[in-house]
Amino acid sequence: MALKQRIIDETKAALLGGDRFVGETLRNLKAAILNEEVATGKRDEGLSDEEIEKVVARELKKRIESAKLYRDNARPELAEPEEKEAEILKAYLPAQMSEDELRVVVDAKIAEMGVSGPAAMGQVIGAVKQQVGNTADGAMIARIVKDALAK
Repeated sequence: MALKQRIIDETKAALLGGDRFVGETLRNLKAAILNEEVATGKRDEGLSDEEIEKVVARELKKRIESAKLYRDNARPELAEPEEKEAEILKAYLPAQMSEDELRVVVDAKIAEMGVSGPAAMGQVIGAVKQQVGNTADGAMIARIVKDALAK
């Protein structure tokens, strides 16, 4: 089943089942997907699953950053709904790579490219992102690449 159809079906199920929080979260995700379709001119054919995963990852990042800001400013009552939404959105992303698995990929990519030093950071990050797709967080990739190139 296509990811978009799964989101639509689970939105309906949540709303019919009386779970308004999950229903509203998925409804907001559908709106973000629609916005991306319109922005990229793919309204008629729709986005691919990979493109939808990027939208989900972007929405997830927003929730995590918001929750962190709320927690940093002593507003746990505002952070909790953001964290709940983040947990719901995680279900629509592929399993995330562990830091150790990502280090192996980064080290292999650096060896394959034969680069060193901080000047190559952008090239390596781009190559790793292309290889791992949405299975790793961009910030974690950048941090690991920076550490590896600093050696």
